[in-house]
Amino acid sequence: MITFSQIPLSEIELGRMDAEYYRPELVMLAKSISTNPHVSIRRAGASIDCSAFYPSIVPYYDFKQNGVPFLRVNEIQNGLLSIDEKTAFLPEEILHVNRSTIATCEPGDLIIAKGGNSLGKVALLTSLYSKYSVCRDVLVVRTGNLSQINRFFLWLYLHSASGQSLLIRTASQTGQPHLTIESIARLKIPLIPNHEQEEIERSYLAAEAAMEIARSAYIQAQQLLESELGLDKLRFDKPVGYTARFSELELSLRFDPEHFYPTFKALCAGLPETVSLEPLYRFAEPLKTGIQPTYLEDGEYEVINSKHIGVNKIDTSKLRRAAPASYSVMADNGDVLLNATGRGTLGRCAVLETDIPRIFDVCIIRIRPIGIDPYFLSALLNTRFGQLQMELHTRGTSGQLHLYPRDARKILIWPAPESLQAEVRELMTKAARSAQEATRLLEQAKFRVEQLIEEAVQA
Repeated sequence: MITFSQIPLSEIELGRMDAEYYRPELVMLAKSISTNPHVSIRRAGASIDCSAFYPSIVPYYDFKQNGVPFLRVNEIQNGLLSIDEKTAFLPEEILHVNRSTIATCEPGDLIIAKGGNSLGKVALLTSLYSKYSVCRDVLVVRTGNLSQINRFFLWLYLHSASGQSLLIRTASQTGQPHLTIESIARLKIPLIPNHEQEEIERSYLAAEAAMEIARSAYIQAQQLLESELGLDKLRFDKPVGYTARFSELELSLRFDPEHFYPTFKALCAGLPETVSLEPLYRFAEPLKTGIQPTYLEDGEYEVINSKHIGVNKIDTSKLRRAAPASYSVMADNGDVLLNATGRGTLGRCAVLETDIPRIFDVCIIRIRPIGIDPYFLSALLNTRFGQLQMELHTRGTSGQLHLYPRDARKILIWPAPESLQAEVRELMTKAARSAQEATRLLEQAKFRVEQLIEEAVQA
């Protein structure tokens, strides 16, 4: 079916001749907001900023969370700010260099991905850190001087279906569509009653408190494990060079230098005597990867892929569906799912909690534990101890990194005493429950925002 929209010449906006901009549903939505009480982001008091060109700062990246978080597109996850061990931090002095062009921002400000596959993704900066810095791929909406609308409503509106449609609609239609400071500043926001905005704020603050409980419990679990393994006391100097025996090459059938990087050996040498290591395959069914799915809107099973798996969390809220005909491998409750591809995502794993089996794709390894608690195993694999081994067993070039089941099964784990496993499990499940409560509160607030927008544009 062909869809078309007729627009009077007088309504053609300067510089916009692309058909996508004048899709009927977008034109109607924009008109509805314009004919009801509204305010532009600029007139509401917000200012838009971004980082200008800066020389390479990669050598200054710190992944031990020392300094100021350097926010990139990957830190924006489902409307929320996600800071983990993959987040780079910058030393304060880099941000105070004379005429520094790296923009900084504060809790309460919004960040928006301005291009690429993440175009329009938005997040609200929490009070976890007193200052943030941003890369060139992210725009900052400073909310300190907002009036008529509060930051929580603005954030949820931009994250809603209507807000996202109109936000992405404003993108410059060049070879690579991107958002600009001016396009965001002119975006119109529907006005809703103050008491509704205050209720949205209360929902968010309750969700943020639940998120903090979840974050704290995850950190406690990781610190407990690292303390038991002695990782908190180990310090490594990066070697200038290192060697490997020919017998090691012959046994591993590996010739890439990364596989023989000595840090993990040094780590093992410093483990307490009470810690004995065993290969993963002794505590799991044979490791399996999925098959590339054929997606169907009415498919019988939902599909989990690598973008749904974070560190100790799996987002099952927006799964696509596929037909099960060619699948013999399913993921079920209590399985540990491990990302097996991609720089920055490889190595992340989490326990699947589900009432129904799900399909997973070729980029994921399923670990079905035997004789070891799945929550403990997931937490262990997400520590530096587990992540170093992922790096050692990864194959491929920088653009095509992959961890195969035949290599993952060799990962060494610690079958810790049951009391320790139970303690880690308790912390992990506490974190999961709090994260779920935060998600529920945010979805409730988001739904209310969408209701209010619908009521406003239909008035």
